[in-house]
Amino acid sequence: MASIGDFIPEFDTRERFERRVKASPEVVLRTAYDFDMQSIWLIRAIINARKVVLGGTWEKRRPRGLVEETRELGWGTLAEEPGRLLICGAVCRPWFADVVFTPIPPEDFAAYNEPDQVKIAWTLEAEEAEPGVTLFIHEVRAVATDDEARRKFLRYWRWARFGIIAIRLLLLPAIKKRAENVPR
Repeated sequence: MASIGDFIPEFDTRERFERRVKASPEVVLRTAYDFDMQSIWLIRAIINARKVVLGGTWEKRRPRGLVEETRELGWGTLAEEPGRLLICGAVCRPWFADVVFTPIPPEDFAAYNEPDQVKIAWTLEAEEAEPGVTLFIHEVRAVATDDEARRKFLRYWRWARFGIIAIRLLLLPAIKKRAENVPR
């Protein structure tokens, strides 16, 4: 089975979040894929606050699921095991106001080292913890491709991490609640 460590074994930042969910792994992952994270007004506010702080472009957005939205933004699939695991990744310059995410093929991702970039990978994982209970895991790792990118990224991360972590702390309980309410 693939793991995020296959793509970013050493990292500059790592965040890992877990929730126990009373639903099957398949239901939990399907719910996560389809969840519109911007349906949560606080998440929308955090995303919009970043645009204000950095001077980003405002675009009209249509409601869509988490995975569909991230793929439209440029995230590529590094590994996928239906009903169990999704690993997505991209390279970018997150300190820019309008971030451009560029997918890198899975076989090239770990070795990718073009200068002035940050490689980011994230997971959605669902493992049966016990009958009827799933451990839902979301992990994010980021690593800069050179010292200058690391300096820029860590300066950005010092303030941006608060919003990024807050989004996860709002998103995971919402996915849990929705998955637990899916008729069995």
